[in-house]
Amino acid sequence: MELNHLDEHGNAHMVDISGKSVTDREATASARIIMQAETLKMITEGNLPKGDVFAVSRIAGIMAAKRTSDLIPLCHPIALSGIDIRIEADGDREIAIIARVKTTGQTGAEMEALTAVSVAALTIYDMCKAVDRSMEIKSIRLESKSGGKSGTFVRQEIS
Repeated sequence: MELNHLDEHGNAHMVDISGKSVTDREATASARIIMQAETLKMITEGNLPKGDVFAVSRIAGIMAAKRTSDLIPLCHPIALSGIDIRIEADGDREIAIIARVKTTGQTGAEMEALTAVSVAALTIYDMCKAVDRSMEIKSIRLESKSGGKSGTFVRQEIS
């Protein structure tokens, strides 16, 4: 497999996408954060002094998706046409984060979706660390992508 962020001499460079077709593209990523049951209860009951954890982390994820090219070297800045972030309790110790990002352009939105869930999870950690430093962010992953030359990818669970 060829790594296209390297030139013929092994030097990093930004991939030229000028010859790629403009298509509708969408990517969905997810992450999870595990915490003490008491911490999640404080979040869902609105008892944390820093405010509405889900609302703030959702905004942070949206902002991060829009700034991905500032954070990831060699990542193209792209115009995003839509960002949807869902954050919800899953059981009594976990929060599930899902980001769906849409664009019409010459390169995909996978990095934007992954950045969105990562920063949303980090924001939850930041807002809750005063009461629970044992939180664990895990399973940051691409769930699906569509559009572009490589077509559609949908994660299949390994049994």
